Amino acid sequence: MRVLVVEDEAFLAEMIAEGLRRDALAVDTVGDGLEALARLRLGAYDVVILDRDLPGLHGDEVCRHIVDQRLLTRILMLTAAGTVRDRVEGLGLGADDYLTKPFAYDELLARVLALGRRAQPALPPVLHRAGLTLDTARREARRDGRHLALSPKEFAVLETLLRADGAVVSAEDLIEQVWEEHTSYRTSAVRVALSKLRAKLGEPPVVETVPGSGYRVASGHRPRPEDDLDGAR
Repeated sequence: MRVLVVEDEAFLAEMIAEGLRRDALAVDTVGDGLEALARLRLGAYDVVILDRDLPGLHGDEVCRHIVDQRLLTRILMLTAAGTVRDRVEGLGLGADDYLTKPFAYDELLARVLALGRRAQPALPPVLHRAGLTLDTARREARRDGRHLALSPKEFAVLETLLRADGAVVSAEDLIEQVWEEHTSYRTSAVRVALSKLRAKLGEPPVVETVPGSGYRVASGHRPRPEDDLDGAR
């Protein structure tokens, strides 16, 4: 899941971003409304956490742009004003949800994950394939009942592969969906993450490399033992 945090309080924006990254989300941050529009034109985001009172361009205008352009991005509006009228106005602009400051991080995360599920094709919260079980709500992963201690990035990579339901996912798509902005397709990020993930998944190998195309989770048969992930580039 890709999230754009639009918040002019730099400390708060970074706190939100770091928390979401620990929970396996790819997060970019901007500090004003005009930059938010520029980011939305360049890339697709599942959820925008949008402060209402922004410099450059008011959050209301950013919200209107997302709605007018019929972007699939879901909007969680943040504001220090918490009256019923403020909430009604924000939702009336097209925001999908509304959260007043100060807020509890756990509530923010729950709302972001719920909006992210609405932004993507409907899929069950627990994914199963080839002996793997991924509970996206509890952020838990198992293989044949064995708990897998995955890092946020490893969890996000595995979730992306499982959501593909056996289809090939390219390295470029993994970068786009799992990593933050400015991560180059030529970096070793994907290779390193896949290598660590495969080691934790154990034998027999379940993540296949499809030379020249990308990666996929096997349907249950033993996949090819290629370990050189650069072949998919």
